[in-house]
Amino acid sequence: MVAADRESGSRWQILDRAAGGLPLDLALYAGSTVFAAVTALVSTLPPHRGWGTVAAVGYLVAALVVIGQLLVRRRHPDSPVTGTAARWAVTAGTFTVVALVPVGLQSAQRAAGRTDRAQEEVLVIEESGRRLVEDGTPYLARDAIAALPADERLLGYTPYQPGMALFGLPRAAHDAWWTDARVWFAVATLLLLALAVQTLRRIDPPHGITPHRNRLLLRAVQMATVLPVCALTLATGGDDLPVLALCLLALALAATDRPGLAGVAVGVAGALKLLALPIALVLIFWGATRRVGLRVAVGALGLPVLALLPVLLVDRDALTENVLRFPLGQGLVTSPAQSPFPGYLIADALPAGRAVAATLLVAAGLAIAVRLVRHPPRTAATSALFCGYGLLAAIALMPSTRFGYLLYPLALLAWAAAVSTTPVSRDVGADRRESVDLRT
Repeated sequence: MVAADRESGSRWQILDRAAGGLPLDLALYAGSTVFAAVTALVSTLPPHRGWGTVAAVGYLVAALVVIGQLLVRRRHPDSPVTGTAARWAVTAGTFTVVALVPVGLQSAQRAAGRTDRAQEEVLVIEESGRRLVEDGTPYLARDAIAALPADERLLGYTPYQPGMALFGLPRAAHDAWWTDARVWFAVATLLLLALAVQTLRRIDPPHGITPHRNRLLLRAVQMATVLPVCALTLATGGDDLPVLALCLLALALAATDRPGLAGVAVGVAGALKLLALPIALVLIFWGATRRVGLRVAVGALGLPVLALLPVLLVDRDALTENVLRFPLGQGLVTSPAQSPFPGYLIADALPAGRAVAATLLVAAGLAIAVRLVRHPPRTAATSALFCGYGLLAAIALMPSTRFGYLLYPLALLAWAAAVSTTPVSRDVGADRRESVDLRT
């Protein structure tokens, strides 16, 4: 995996050397334009169609801007308009239009009475916040869920860790557009990503971040923000983005040799969603290679356990029903997550397909676990690769999963290059041209 770490950085370096990374930017924004336009036209989910209508325009404008940058670069290769600072500005503007604006629009439309401007998870999380205030637990017991009308039982389940209910507290206090859970998901995501970026800017002392790392970091941030699967998720549901941002922050802290804080960051993520726990385990193994595994584990495992204790004391059965039975398919209703990945197709098409898919998932998990034990990651970059490929395998083989979960492995794999501390050869000319960007 150390070799993979080096190769990952080299591959990204080669790709970003081509015309200063602008061709890849154009491919990203042009492809995203098509994705958003198709979503606006054919999606069966009203929040998704609403997002696509706005996002298609934002991505198209970004693609046109990049075309302009490429034309300028042909005549004036040293122009700051084509440098990394300008690309950061285009990324920030695009994210604002394709993610933050739809969050505000859909939240305002929902507050004005539109009932088709939020996915179910938004309603579930806001209701869990209200229950946390009133009952001391965000979870309904099995008998309470059974008492709901049949078409409302799915919304009675809260398949998240207790910490996620905190994002529902604003709506519990006041009903307005700005108390929509997505608004607070967006705020948390922006703050955490900004902290992660600022953390990684300290890797290259004493003169600050190099132009090369700046390009890699920009690409990684693009994969966590303007990539359609991320922007769409934030605008319509949003709960995965703060979890992802916390995991990226944890890896950034690991790259800057702060294992205790890395454990805290991934532990907070685990207190929101169980999906962060595999990342926590990888970071614990990373810490063990440096003899600080316990420092990582205290936050990485201790915080999720701490979040569980109060609700465990209030109603243990309700916690078990929501966090364990329902995700394992043992609830009163089943999860509607049915994206056509191999695990779902196997479970749906073959005799005893669910058992076959589960066996393949367990086998993949054991293979990754053996690799992790025998060759634990020694760098943050290798840890990110472990997490990215591991989650990609899990998402592909799970009998029930969502397309949106792909945001985790895609962002983590891109992040691996940004957190790498392995020296690599640089495009000296490009570094010289972009030094003015860094000074500004």
